[in-house]
Amino acid sequence: MKIERIRIDKAKFEMRDFAKHPTGFSLVYEPGSSKPVSAYAVRIYTDEGVTGEYVGGNSIAAAQVNMFGDYLIGKDPFQRELIYNDVKRQLRKFDKMGMGLIDIPLWDLAGRAFGVSIRTLLGGWKTRVPAYASTAAGDRAGGLDCARAYADFAVQCKELGYRAYKLHVWDDYEVAEVVETIAAVRDAVGPAMDLMLDPGCKLETFAHAVQVGRACDEAGYLWLEDPYKDSGISIQGHKRLRELIRTPLLQTEHVRGLEQHVDFAVGGGTDFVRADAEYDGGITGALKIAHATEGLGLDVELHTPGPAQRQLMASIRNTNYYEMSFVHPKSSEIGRSQLIYADDYRDGLDAIGPDGCVPVPEGPGIGVAYDWDVIEAHTVETREFG
Repeated sequence: MKIERIRIDKAKFEMRDFAKHPTGFSLVYEPGSSKPVSAYAVRIYTDEGVTGEYVGGNSIAAAQVNMFGDYLIGKDPFQRELIYNDVKRQLRKFDKMGMGLIDIPLWDLAGRAFGVSIRTLLGGWKTRVPAYASTAAGDRAGGLDCARAYADFAVQCKELGYRAYKLHVWDDYEVAEVVETIAAVRDAVGPAMDLMLDPGCKLETFAHAVQVGRACDEAGYLWLEDPYKDSGISIQGHKRLRELIRTPLLQTEHVRGLEQHVDFAVGGGTDFVRADAEYDGGITGALKIAHATEGLGLDVELHTPGPAQRQLMASIRNTNYYEMSFVHPKSSEIGRSQLIYADDYRDGLDAIGPDGCVPVPEGPGIGVAYDWDVIEAHTVETREFG
């Protein structure tokens, strides 16, 4: 089997009631607003009629495919490991995010060729995975606008069945307000629910990270993630922070590649390791990170929701929660249009079952059916290789 052609469609949708925060880059609740969001729909065609599909990515990943798209034509689509290593070298001067946009549909193609899910190809066994509610960033528009709002939403999520809840706080934060919110959420849900905090690298100083970390200590949080404005990449800074607080750190969302993840963990910069099926070289790359993390005796936590993430999580032992982001008490939006699916697959606040879990798609490959009529109706740009 050979790859004959690759098509990438850029589709644009409108995200309602969300906008960019004026003092930062976070998406925040803003009633009545509308923000365009993009999805990149990839189809890999072969000479034997088998096709691999995936919708996701971002503009950086799509642009990087231009650097290796022609190389893929004529290649055996089952040789994912060879393709991974060749493309990794080609993108060595860049962040390599374009790898995932091709690797995931290659896994989908393999599953379709053999009539099994990616989970089955990976030796996976989980049919349902536990999810945590990962909030949108704090706003000042009547949504997540105070400590009590975060606490009330945590109770709502607990009642829906979520076993864990993660706070993304304000861009225009005050340390005292964040500390108050950390405590208020714990008081509201009690000791049984796992809680996490992700400032998204917003905290201005190391001192603020220490103050917030100690509040997490007092409230018994499961992890503190990307606290301050080193952009989440300082091994030494986070090693020092680990020495000053008890709450485990979750880092490596913003470092790319297997080696960098291993260096961060071995260097003492994190307790949990973050991986992403899109950002970290696709399923191939994220699986390498998961296994390397397992070899260090640590857990890996996957970033963002999606069918690829579910297939991957179903095949990894050392992982805990599926991230249902970004949920909000006054909006059903989640960051990418659910119109792209032709079947009953969905993510969102109410997408979990009473057991607090989401199902792993059972169909071949990635396990979902895309609505190509909808995608093509929203397509604004197309590029092809081959």
